[in-house]
Amino acid sequence: MGRGDLTNAEWARLEPHLPVVGLRGGRWSDHRRVIDGILFRVRTGVPWRDLPERYGSWKTVYERHRRWSADGTWDRILQAVQADADLAGRIDWSMVSVDSTSCRAHQHAAGARRKAPRVPKKGRRPGTIAPTRDSDGPGAV
Repeated sequence: MGRGDLTNAEWARLEPHLPVVGLRGGRWSDHRRVIDGILFRVRTGVPWRDLPERYGSWKTVYERHRRWSADGTWDRILQAVQADADLAGRIDWSMVSVDSTSCRAHQHAAGARRKAPRVPKKGRRPGTIAPTRDSDGPGAV
């Protein structure tokens, strides 16, 4: 187990909420090893291809992360783990606050000059197209 990998206690909380292994296709890689690889990548910021070999194939780790992000698995896992922690009294909701009364904007966000309106070329009215040889203008056959 590497530094930063899931502990046995963390894994015990997470495991019941994970999808069943190997419903379709062949055998799936171990969820714990793949999740440790995803967490390593998120923690360090390395490219997927540079994941250490102890996490298995980088492509397997990437595909599982991508698939679970697209189908909402990560969201369901988060909600389930939060609900379990709330039932056990491990979340202090008095410390949670969403406040949007003050939203700073960049100094250039207010009063920025807009581009000047485009002036049409001399001799043409705005919105008209000049006749060409192929059109029905003067001299057309």
